[in-house]
Amino acid sequence: QVQLVESGGGLVQAGGSLRLSCAASGRTFSRYAMGWFRQAPGKEREFVATITWSGGNTGYADSVKGRFTISRDNVKNTVYLQMNSLKPGDTAVYYCAVNRRGGLLISLDQYEYWGQGTQVTVSS
Repeated sequence: QVQLVESGGGLVQAGGSLRLSCAASGRTFSRYAMGWFRQAPGKEREFVATITWSGGNTGYADSVKGRFTISRDNVKNTVYLQMNSLKPGDTAVYYCAVNRRGGLLISLDQYEYWGQGTQVTVSS
């Protein structure tokens, strides 16, 4: 069992930056790939970014590529999402999740142990 707690969300103006954190419990965190997803009001949850267990490989949705960076610290059991050049369209609740299958997966049903989410609101 892995428990995830996201933090770092908030209200920011367009063009600004935020850094989200996802703290994981459990000693096996470093063995798992991780992902960030988001869900805007009235929309389905969508993939944002993913990172392998070692941090050596990452993947991004086209909508955030070049603006967002996923990283992890396996000593601190934490995965991060640095978000730059934010747009109103990035407004959503952001979730982190565990991928025990490994690799760079982008489908929701391939992830388990979701966090409760953190709200990101970007004003124009």
